[in-house]
Amino acid sequence: MHPRNNSRRQHFFALLIYVVLSCNLSKAQQADPQPPPDAPKPNTPEPKSFFARWADFYRQDWSPPSPSPTAAPAPARRGLASPLDSPPFPNSDWSYGGSPVIGEPDGNSYPLMTAINQARSRTKLYGWLDPTLNFSTSSNSNAPEANDVYSNRFELNQFVLYAERLPDSVQQDHIDWGYHLTALYGTDYRYTTGKGYWSGQLLNDHRQYGFDPTLEYVDLYIPQIAQGMNLRLGRFISVPGIEAQLAPNNYIFSHSLLYAIDPFTDTGLIATVKLNDQWLVQLGITAGHDVAPWAPDAKPSGTACVSYTTTSVNDNLYLCANGINDAKYAYNNLQQYDATWYHKFSKTVHMATESWYMYERDVPAIGGTIKPEPGTNGASCLPGEQRCTAPEYAVVNFLQKELSVHNFLSFRSDFLDDKKGQRTGYATKYSENTIMWCHWWGSTVQLRPELRFERAWDEKAYDNGRKQNQMTAASDLIFHF
Repeated sequence: MHPRNNSRRQHFFALLIYVVLSCNLSKAQQADPQPPPDAPKPNTPEPKSFFARWADFYRQDWSPPSPSPTAAPAPARRGLASPLDSPPFPNSDWSYGGSPVIGEPDGNSYPLMTAINQARSRTKLYGWLDPTLNFSTSSNSNAPEANDVYSNRFELNQFVLYAERLPDSVQQDHIDWGYHLTALYGTDYRYTTGKGYWSGQLLNDHRQYGFDPTLEYVDLYIPQIAQGMNLRLGRFISVPGIEAQLAPNNYIFSHSLLYAIDPFTDTGLIATVKLNDQWLVQLGITAGHDVAPWAPDAKPSGTACVSYTTTSVNDNLYLCANGINDAKYAYNNLQQYDATWYHKFSKTVHMATESWYMYERDVPAIGGTIKPEPGTNGASCLPGEQRCTAPEYAVVNFLQKELSVHNFLSFRSDFLDDKKGQRTGYATKYSENTIMWCHWWGSTVQLRPELRFERAWDEKAYDNGRKQNQMTAASDLIFHF
């Protein structure tokens, strides 16, 4: 063999060995080094417990991080813009009853659901505790003031648990559904009690504390009708009005005289139709006010409402005829005609005004031979009358000033004329004025101290008929969970 050929072979094999070794070394350098068998494994955080996740929600809510410049956009909304900030106000939209706000997404998150499943489900469990304290010039009773009817007390007005699924009314492609269940315990059960719904604890036993299944209904959202229709079947809050029975839904802790004596809940079917962004109509049939369909006082009763909002969203008018039937006396068989007007003066100032006229026919006379039903009052009829028609009318105005995202002031003026005394027990005119400051910690705790003065003009109607005037200083603290 020629020496040159042998030399070439040697150079070739040397080059081949060099390439193979270089590739293996490169692969070894790219591979992750294997830790020694006795090296400690990297620490991985264990999943947080239910209570730790719950506590984290409050910690972040009360001390939120600085807002990110790339914060996620607000959920989609169909319709006019919301006129109000919530918080600090109870609602961001001009409210109407008997339906969720059609076109508004469910963007709410709650501490309890975050702790349960990181708020990933459409069914949500949430609620609040509402302890209260009041100091009054009356020593026996604050009635007809609500919801602090017991004088000079610290008490639990509401412990409420909701189970809720809202229908998706933003989309217009398919039928959707929802439901709502409420469990309420506290002194405020007296303002939600309906005859036939465990009502004996109030009407017969006169308990200070009680339980009431305040709301139980299903919603069916049908987008193909106009711009969306919601059907609600079950027990729901009586549709008209600014105020509601559940504490967080109100501007002020105590309630107006107008609210204290009007209907609380109805059971039946109501349809809410969004005709367009400005007009909304409602038609319903119920068993009457504050009675279960199986109660002996139940009567088929009609409800009809119309709502109009201006394109600027600065004004809303909501008119309702509620619980309309033959008007003959039965448990809370009130014939109610209600008008509510909301007006926004500026970004931070708005007002809400409500008035109603109500009556019942054939109400038993006080001192007559016909005994009124338990839990109701007789009427101051003319001498010799065994029954008479008992009318009353009222008007209330709320004026609000937003101070910041966590604070607002509210001033309420209220007038009631209980012409025959059938609603309050005293045939007199009343006036009431209240000023309140609401402060939020995050979005989960509210403090609402207030100062209130009221007067009965025609006779002594306060402190169980001992006084004409009454002043209260009171507050509640709502802790949301």
